[in-house]
Amino acid sequence: MNQENEGESNGAMEHFHALERLYAEAPINTLFDSKLKITERGHARITFEVDERHYHAAGAVHGTSYFKMLDDAAFYAANSLVSDRFLLTTAFNLLFTRPLKAGKVTAEGRWVSGKRRVFVADSRLIDSQGEEIARGTGTFMRSHIPLAGLPGYKTGS
Repeated sequence: MNQENEGESNGAMEHFHALERLYAEAPINTLFDSKLKITERGHARITFEVDERHYHAAGAVHGTSYFKMLDDAAFYAANSLVSDRFLLTTAFNLLFTRPLKAGKVTAEGRWVSGKRRVFVADSRLIDSQGEEIARGTGTFMRSHIPLAGLPGYKTGS
């Protein structure tokens, strides 16, 4: 790897780690036992632990938890491509394929298209047995909110 590519790679990893810190410090995430990992541009993985606190009246995880997991994974996959601005979810479609009970869940997000203002990313949820339980596709738009001004997004640490 030449020096220029190495600098780009280090800058990308710094951005990924800053996004991981931003995720960890978001107030909503005090309600979920979860961890974000971004290892390359356009890909994000979030591990969650869900339990009975997330259940609806019929004894399975409520759809709001599915949405959060899918949206977060797709969002961070897309925002891994943008180092100056926070993206906003403008639309999100989900498909529930099976009920989810307590345990470890992995949300995998992947950038699909878009490079300037609007981005499309998809995501899927995998349960502790390796079965896909849901999938989603989101549209994300570049906002006027600078990442550098958000609590938790610190580069150079």
